[in-house]
Amino acid sequence: MGALKIHPFWNWNQFLFFGFLVIFLFPEISISVDTLSGTESIVHNQTIVSQGDVFELGFFSLEDPGEWYVGIWYKNIPDRTYVWVANRDNPLSNSSGMFKIEDRNLVLLDQGNNLVWSSNITNGGNGTGSVSSVAAQLLDSGNLVLREANNSGTESTGHYLWQSFDYPTDTLLPGMKLGWDLNTGFNRFLTAWKAPTDPSSGGFSFKLDYHGFPEAFLWSKQGIEYRSGPWNGLRFSGVPEMKPLDYMTFTFLTNQDEVYYSFFISNMNIFSRLIVTPNGVLRRLTWIPDTKQWNTFWYAPKDQCDDYRECGPFGICDTDASPVCKCPKGFSPRNQQAWNLRDGSGGCVRKTDLDCAKDKFLHLPNMKLPESTTSFVDRTMNLKDCEAFCTRNCSCTAYSNWDIQNGGSGCVIWIGDLNDLRQYTDGGQDLFVRLAASDLEGGGKSTAVIIGTTVGAGVSVLALVAFVIWKKKAMQRKGKTEKKGDQFLC
Repeated sequence: MGALKIHPFWNWNQFLFFGFLVIFLFPEISISVDTLSGTESIVHNQTIVSQGDVFELGFFSLEDPGEWYVGIWYKNIPDRTYVWVANRDNPLSNSSGMFKIEDRNLVLLDQGNNLVWSSNITNGGNGTGSVSSVAAQLLDSGNLVLREANNSGTESTGHYLWQSFDYPTDTLLPGMKLGWDLNTGFNRFLTAWKAPTDPSSGGFSFKLDYHGFPEAFLWSKQGIEYRSGPWNGLRFSGVPEMKPLDYMTFTFLTNQDEVYYSFFISNMNIFSRLIVTPNGVLRRLTWIPDTKQWNTFWYAPKDQCDDYRECGPFGICDTDASPVCKCPKGFSPRNQQAWNLRDGSGGCVRKTDLDCAKDKFLHLPNMKLPESTTSFVDRTMNLKDCEAFCTRNCSCTAYSNWDIQNGGSGCVIWIGDLNDLRQYTDGGQDLFVRLAASDLEGGGKSTAVIIGTTVGAGVSVLALVAFVIWKKKAMQRKGKTEKKGDQFLC
């Protein structure tokens, strides 16, 4: 490009005045399209914008004018919606901050040049070279990445020194991972804002537990509030309405390196996000351009049966039942008096003790699988192998498929109490619960034999009765004939 030329009728004073006027009238200006170089910085009246004009990064303040943050929001949504906050728990006391790259790290400094927030990469990402050798880029996905300056930083490569997607606040965007890097023990999870106008860490978080049969839990300071149920190949078993759409797909990956959940949007004109609200509700929100509002696509917990362990051990929660808590066949309420008062938290107990080799399995369809973090998983077994394995193991209390796709595959075994059971009208999956044979009608496989014997005996009785009636009528006919001939039998 050629050197900047000033029109003859402009002098330098006029040019500088015009420049200051532009800054005054348009305080939020982008210092570059989407990238912050190692020699640049952002102050409160400057932003960077992703290449497709989707997301914007800069300084912002909410209700308290004395607290300032650096965050990311949707560029073209009029109702400003923040999806990530850098210094959520350490706000600036005023707007005189600076966001820049220092020692190959992203940093936020206050007016006294004190460190407020840092990407905190040890040894600058194990890289070498000056600060100018790295750059920060805001991608159209909403991901802020720190990369080598000579790396274009495309989403497909993903070779970043640091990325904001690894440090979510209250929002899960398309392409973000909720879950674990098992090699490093690093966990990505959501934490709610403290209040709608306070982005500091609140009292609710949404985390994936990778132990046993992985599933996600909504936590509060008091403990678990809600769980998703384990992933069954298509969806979380506790979210039956979770179905792929034309524009949205879900991914759940579990292997020796990582366990995570993610979702993807194929239409870049559709904005969708999963959040944890300050009052402890999971919401999937979709932006509706016509109404210019965020529409709640799904939320949880949504009813009494979404409350964690609502019906206690072995108790089944069913919103179509009254009361909602019920005991499966072969079980009765642990505390009948509390049960009568609509308190099912004590759960259910067996009517008959188990006898291992003689036990059978009760088939429960459309179930949210029990809490599964202590379960045993074998992906190579089929359902028959799973039943045989569970039968031989006297500690096994239930089994199910690991994946419900294509007729089902894999095996999940539960040991001990079954917690947080729920039954749906539609959705869920099959669960087989260990039960004393005498508590099943006919004792499981012997049912056909008992029915056959009963039917056979019934047929024999009917045949005998019919024979007696026929014989009696025959004798009556014979007596009438002999009387007509004046002959009597002795």
